[in-house]
This record gives sequence, structure tokens and C-alpha cells, in this order.
Amino acid sequence: MKNSAPNLLGITINHRSMRGDARRFADVTRAIADGLIPATPARAKAIHRYLTSLCDGIHHHHQAEDDVLWPVLQATAGAEVDLAELTDDHAQLDPLLDRIRQQSAALANTPSDPAAAARLADSLTTLRDLLDEHIDDEERTVFPVIVRYVSGEQWQKVEDAVRKGGKMSFELPRIERYATPEELVELYRQAGPVLRLILAAVRPGFLRREQLIFG
Repeated sequence: MKNSAPNLLGITINHRSMRGDARRFADVTRAIADGLIPATPARAKAIHRYLTSLCDGIHHHHQAEDDVLWPVLQATAGAEVDLAELTDDHAQLDPLLDRIRQQSAALANTPSDPAAAARLADSLTTLRDLLDEHIDDEERTVFPVIVRYVSGEQWQKVEDAVRKGGKMSFELPRIERYATPEELVELYRQAGPVLRLILAAVRPGFLRREQLIFG
């Protein structure tokens, strides 16, 4: 018997932030490629830094699912869940993330080259579409299994694995960006005053970088 129910708020917001960032960076790099937004050296370098952290975060998230969440589901739910397609999606993601890192570095090195921005925009559009399909599938098929079969204690271990090695100065402001006001209230309730203190420290730098990238 489960001793408590898993709380999926954190992973839900994390999924939303990955999808949202892929979408808005596909848009901004396409606008740069089309000459609608100036590709200043500072903007191109900020895009590269942000996308490097984003790609690292996406890789860490799906690696934690492969290494920690999937074994929990196989042990608790068995034949109730088929993880083959989701695992295949993870395998497709890593080469794409590597390409995005390389292409964002190329844009940072040659910000005046619209072809560099176009190549990056194409890869980010692919990432956007893959994440949309993958996360829709995962939330539709896996979330109900988690709620039914995984205990709160087991789920806490999964969340600890996701947080371990994560870049909090990057991840926490994005949670604040993509959470609804009601979700933020719940997150503050769960985490206590430490979350507000950390966010107060990392928020200004994050907002400056966003302003530089998106205007």
C-alpha cells in the first residue's frame, strides 16, 4: 500500500518550462535569421549560455527518468506501463541537444551570419516538436501509473534524483516563470522560506539575461 500520494506539481512545471523554452527560442532565433531582431554579439552569447544550460537540464531530466523513475515504474507497475517509446525518444534527444549546443556556439562566434541562426532555429523547432509529442505521451500514459502505483516516498527519491546535479540558479527562476500564481503558492508552501530567499538571489541575473535575449 502507498503511504502517501506522489505530488506531480514539480515535474509538471518542469515539463512546461522545457516546452516553453524550446518554443520561444525557436521563435527568437528564427526572427534573428529573418533579420527581424538584431543579432548583437551580446545577444548571441547570451542565447548560447542559456541554451547550453537548457540542453544540460533536459539531458539531466531524461537521464534521471531512465535511471531512477523507469526502474521504479517497472518494479511497481510491471506490465501496466510500456516505456519503450519514451526511452526511444530520450535516445533521439541527446544527438539533437549536442547539435543545439554546437550551433548556438557557432551563432555566438558569428552573430552576423543569418545562416547560423537559421540552422539553430531549425534544430530548436525540431526540439520543440519532439518535446511536445514526448511530454504529451508521458503525461498521458505515465502520470496515471505514477499516481496509482508509486508511493510518496518512492516519488520523493525520484524528485531528489532530478534535483541532484541540477543547476538551481537556472532551474528555479524558470519554475517561477512557468508556474501559475496558484502553483507558486503551493511550491512556496512545500519548500518554505528558503525558496523565496534563493529566488531573490538568482532572479535578477536571470531577468537581465532574458532582457538581453528577448528585449
